[in-house]
Amino acid sequence: MVQQGASDSATWPALPLDEWQATYATLHLWTQIIGKVRLALSEWVNHYWHITLYVTSRGLSTPPIPYGRRIFQIDFDFIDHELVIRTSDGKRGRLKLQAQSVATFYKALMAELERLELPLKMWTMPCEIADA
Repeated sequence: MVQQGASDSATWPALPLDEWQATYATLHLWTQIIGKVRLALSEWVNHYWHITLYVTSRGLSTPPIPYGRRIFQIDFDFIDHELVIRTSDGKRGRLKLQAQSVATFYKALMAELERLELPLKMWTMPCEIADA
């Protein structure tokens, strides 16, 4: 009998850190940028609980982010390799998750938020990173 929901370790690919170090470091900074979007627009909750990204069946997602009378969310879709921004009024934005600098990702994200009428200013300095 197979338990429903049981995981087969052969299903998961090996992720040796030495080979994935650059991807890991870049993704860390990209997720920090998305966290800063949420930080800039959300009510403060102790211990930064309001900027948490949640695991989804396709990657990571923000909870709903308030913006005036609208709400939006940002999803890292690691299956289709894209960042998806969805708004409560039906607008949608996409960025390809591809090899690019953190600065290029940031500029593309800010342009996409502007296009979706979600402009914002935030502190761009990475946190808790040596020699940022």
